[in-house]
Amino acid sequence: MADQLTVEIIAAIKNLAQSENGGRIPAAIGDITADRQLTSLGIDSLALADVLWDLEQAYGIRIEMNTADAWSNLKNIGDVVEAVRGLIAKEA
Repeated sequence: MADQLTVEIIAAIKNLAQSENGGRIPAAIGDITADRQLTSLGIDSLALADVLWDLEQAYGIRIEMNTADAWSNLKNIGDVVEAVRGLIAKEA
């Protein structure tokens, strides 16, 4: 079972994926879990920058990487969750 942070980040990424795909996610994608690759949801580097900005605002953190670095390091939703979790812990 996913923890609250994972659920919230999946919801944020799902909302972004829907907006990137004309308001819906194709049924062929299936369930969105932490293992889901960002590219499989139609999230490109520009959309990833939006996600990172939203997460910074939501959790009061600063993600110290440019979008190119983020794109190479954050391949799936779980990578995003763990990056945010680490930054939240550092801020505490």
